[in-house]
Amino acid sequence: MTIDRRTFMNSLAVSAGAAFLPEMESLAPDFPISCNQYSWITFYAREGKEWGADLDASLKEFASTGLKAYEPAFTHADEVGRLLPVLEKYQLAMPSVYVNSSLHKADEATKSIESVLAIADALKPANTKIIVTNPNPLQWGGSENKNDAELAEQAKNLDKLGAELKQRGMTLAYHTHDVELRAAAREFHHMLLATDPKNVSLCLDVHWVYRGSGNSQIALFDIIKLYGKRIVELHLRQSKDGVWQEAFSDGDIDYRRLVTTLKSMNVTPHLVLEQCLEKTSPKTVGAVEAHRQDLVYVKKVFEV
Repeated sequence: MTIDRRTFMNSLAVSAGAAFLPEMESLAPDFPISCNQYSWITFYAREGKEWGADLDASLKEFASTGLKAYEPAFTHADEVGRLLPVLEKYQLAMPSVYVNSSLHKADEATKSIESVLAIADALKPANTKIIVTNPNPLQWGGSENKNDAELAEQAKNLDKLGAELKQRGMTLAYHTHDVELRAAAREFHHMLLATDPKNVSLCLDVHWVYRGSGNSQIALFDIIKLYGKRIVELHLRQSKDGVWQEAFSDGDIDYRRLVTTLKSMNVTPHLVLEQCLEKTSPKTVGAVEAHRQDLVYVKKVFEV
């Protein structure tokens, strides 16, 4: 049987993708729907307030929405100890956390990995299972992309961090914003293709992938097709006509299709709301009401 070049190349692409899609043990079925602190930061900022300035008051409002789990961001291990008693007071779980990392330079990476592991050790009393990290770009808001050597260094260190966390019974989930989708998405793809799926999973920030690829659902669902088996967490946000809305609802991204696609792949990720505000977002409801609406919609769409 003869085979033309196009058919042969397509078969190679499918085989290569499949090689990086092992069956991943589902972490999330027992996790309650969570919410990232960043969405609250944006709502509070709009009202001229600072989220966490009074940690007790902030988390009291958080809990009043009906949310049962919180995904904070940490930069230092000592921040964990201050948060734990307040979470306990309001009976909030912390299945996942977001941590900062800088992994594209060897000297910075060593310190960064040590910092993340110190945070992970401090999280033991909370039974946290997923550590989400978005490795720093060269400059936040900048236009310069990492070169090949920096990408190779970052992938090596990302895998190393994931292996260390795995030994602690935790899963490292790689997260992106839009910058990683520039230049043929070379940073995004290399972080997943050059790391071991056993060490590095994916936190799919659905809207940043959509926005970073030029508001493309084709690109979003292609990425899910390629790496869906590595998804352990979703960050959930919606827009209408490209603008972030106050509450998670119907809009630009077809979340019902996303649910159906993940179910067909037998993928059950941890659900984390991150319905943030930007300058052009509507202003009709406050933080508490918006997050109550988020919960109603996500339960309906994800059937949880």
